[in-house]
Amino acid sequence: MHSMTGFGRAEHATNTLAARVEASSVNRKQGEIVIQLPRCYNELEAEIRKIALGKLSRGRVSISIQIEQAEGTASPIQINAQRARALEAAFTELSEAIGRPLHPTSTDFLRTPDILLFDQEQASAEDAMAAIQPAVTEALDNMIAMRASEGNHLRDDTEARLNILEKISTEISSHAPSVVQHYREQLHRRLSETELDVDLNDDRLLKEIGIFADRCDISEEITRLHSHFEKFRDYISKDEPIGRPLDFLCQELNREFNTIGSKANDATLAQHIVNAKTELEKIREQIQNVE
Repeated sequence: MHSMTGFGRAEHATNTLAARVEASSVNRKQGEIVIQLPRCYNELEAEIRKIALGKLSRGRVSISIQIEQAEGTASPIQINAQRARALEAAFTELSEAIGRPLHPTSTDFLRTPDILLFDQEQASAEDAMAAIQPAVTEALDNMIAMRASEGNHLRDDTEARLNILEKISTEISSHAPSVVQHYREQLHRRLSETELDVDLNDDRLLKEIGIFADRCDISEEITRLHSHFEKFRDYISKDEPIGRPLDFLCQELNREFNTIGSKANDATLAQHIVNAKTELEKIREQIQNVE
């Protein structure tokens, strides 16, 4: 069980290039990969996306890639002599304008743009990919490890709330038979209060009680609840993408509790349903962040 929230960083250098990669992810219903890398290497985006999609199925993943020359590789320096002479001439003209000599220093030449040009020859896409691929793979693996760690916390929280739901369903199942008995007692009491001479064993009364008992029977819903609980536990024990089936199971659990609530016609059962749906909503919020 993995979360969709994570972060990973990695670096890799070849003889000529060094790649620094950061990968971060947040929850999304579908898989979405956003890649930021130098424009001159945009052609590598499809290959990088393929690497990411091979490791992830859900979540919005942002991959930021920076490429620099490897440490120890010197860039040739070119001097723009014309611009340097123009700066010298500007100082001479300024000296004449203010009536005192001014001379440019080395700092002035270094601060003036385009006098010293570092010729960074663009590496080929193949050379760039040789530096990028290992860094991307490691950064994604680190991010996935963080997602797995976060997923363990989500699983523990989900299991605890699932235990609460199972306890509530057991309480519902235990209380359900008393609903019919309570209805029978209420019906008999009301008939007695009318002071009519009615046989409490009259077939019509027994039929009415039978219809009510059939209408509020929740045995099928309880059976399906326990089946969903079992399937839920089976899913959260797996180390694979389970977000979608868990979301579906949450919908089914909610459906069963709603059905029980509509059949209940009992204050105690209604309160149990409220408590169950409150816990189920907390589970659904957690499941939204599960891969």
